[in-house]
Amino acid sequence: MKRIYTGLAAMLLSLAILTSGCGLKESETPSGNAREEIKEEVQKNGETDEAQNTDDKNPDEHISIPSDDTPYVIINDNVPQFSDDEIVAESFENYSELDSLGRCGAAFACVGTDIMPTEERGSIGKVKPSGWHTIKYENVDGRYLYNRCHLIGYQLSAENANEKNLITGTRYLNVEGMAPFENMVADYVKETNNHVMYRVTPVFEEENLLANGVHMEALSVEDEGDGIQFNVFVYNIQPGITIDYTSGDSSRAAPEKDNDTSAAREADNPSEEPAEDETKQQSVVSENTYILNTNTKKFHSPGCRDIKGMKDANKQEYTGSREDIVNQGYDACKHCHP
Repeated sequence: MKRIYTGLAAMLLSLAILTSGCGLKESETPSGNAREEIKEEVQKNGETDEAQNTDDKNPDEHISIPSDDTPYVIINDNVPQFSDDEIVAESFENYSELDSLGRCGAAFACVGTDIMPTEERGSIGKVKPSGWHTIKYENVDGRYLYNRCHLIGYQLSAENANEKNLITGTRYLNVEGMAPFENMVADYVKETNNHVMYRVTPVFEEENLLANGVHMEALSVEDEGDGIQFNVFVYNIQPGITIDYTSGDSSRAAPEKDNDTSAAREADNPSEEPAEDETKQQSVVSENTYILNTNTKKFHSPGCRDIKGMKDANKQEYTGSREDIVNQGYDACKHCHP
């Protein structure tokens, strides 16, 4: 009987390290017997959760934004919709051309160890996907609302700054939604040397620049889905943030008085709200230029005194977010504190 990963609910999500996926580092998700135990637990809990399951086969019917913080919904009883002709046991990658609005289309691959990365991920800061905004909120993990999300994660494809493989996704989509599935596929491929059919399709409504979410499908080839099988729609949402999907603009959601009385009091009393300039300082952060030392893996402000003693061969200028640099394994200089 097939052992199917049905619904990675809260237990698996909490075990996923905040890594790679759409550009994070590789995770330390459980493997072997530990992963089997998680799978069995998810099967018991996930299959009875009506909010997570659906018999519908059309993912486009699930692109409306949920009212709660549901990371994803299961499509077609978690069975992916690859045709027989699409299932092969030879690694490949295929990325759609950008449309007239600069939006990504479906990314399709057969993931094998031969296309997985053998070196650390490089900079992706120069890519500006459709709907991109550099904006920061105190109530978002890592503070930056948006990440440059790989459709097929770097740890699966070694695709770095490929504009056909990067969308504007919330931190929640990146970490809570996509990363657990990507980490599971990566672990399986590395442990078995088998192949996994893998397709991620961003879903945009009309001419929106920001996707409502991504449709993720995966099927392990050699064991016919015994190791990996899922079909989910992952929502591009961020708890506590209201997003305009036509442009990518956003604002902090109004607090619910019943659940957050202190925040409600602050919102109801304008005299206690921070000044306009202070609000902007807390909420919006522009991308900056840093100097990287590729040897010591430190990053510096352009005026840092340590740059003078840096060898030219190890010096690299980088423009982008601080978070991207940290995700690439760099540490901040202790002298200039960039």
